[in-house]
Amino acid sequence: MKKYGKKYVEASKNVEKNKYYNVTDAISLVKTTSTTKFDSTIEVAIKLNIDAKKSDQQLKGSLSLPNGTGKTKKVLVIAKGEFATEAKNAGADYVGEKDLLDKIKNENWFDFDVVVATPDMMPEVGKIGNILGPRNLMPNPKTGTVTTKVGAVVEDIKKGMVTYKNDKFGNVHTIIGKVSFDDAKLVENLEYVINAIAKVKPNSVKGVFIQNISISTTMGPGIKVDKNSFDI
Repeated sequence: MKKYGKKYVEASKNVEKNKYYNVTDAISLVKTTSTTKFDSTIEVAIKLNIDAKKSDQQLKGSLSLPNGTGKTKKVLVIAKGEFATEAKNAGADYVGEKDLLDKIKNENWFDFDVVVATPDMMPEVGKIGNILGPRNLMPNPKTGTVTTKVGAVVEDIKKGMVTYKNDKFGNVHTIIGKVSFDDAKLVENLEYVINAIAKVKPNSVKGVFIQNISISTTMGPGIKVDKNSFDI
């Protein structure tokens, strides 16, 4: 049986285990049950009615939170020519070609959070897919990180773009902000995520798509959110 720390146990006492809270109450509660001294990240977990083994029911994508994530991500762009210039002008932290790919491979360099690449550079990026893939850093068209619109994508990432991907149990996890955020901004971010996920329901899925929603802070207890709080 998993053992929890004293702070977690104390925080859990404030959460009714079988209760589904409306979205505003859930947001208020998740902030008060944060157990860390630092500004915790708040994450949403969405249980979906999908068969993760079927390729046509797998979800993978990106979305830009209306109020950001509270974290500025470092962006590496693999591009050349005008695309490289565009990326630099948009605020990319690192821009290069094979030189930066070699740096990753040879120096174990990972001073970045997201990799964006233009389609023409993907054959080179693919050569270190075995390094980027396990770290969830491989660019992918589905998440918008393989693109010719590098400037717009870099700006979106800087503003608060997050990616999502279902796990083998059919759950999607993503960030909705920080404990320090205003309640209203967290509610808006959460509603945006739920509505965005609802819109990408695979055609082959029958019945209720979103089964359960819960939110939690870093090392904090999970709080169930009433689905009826959302217009889905």
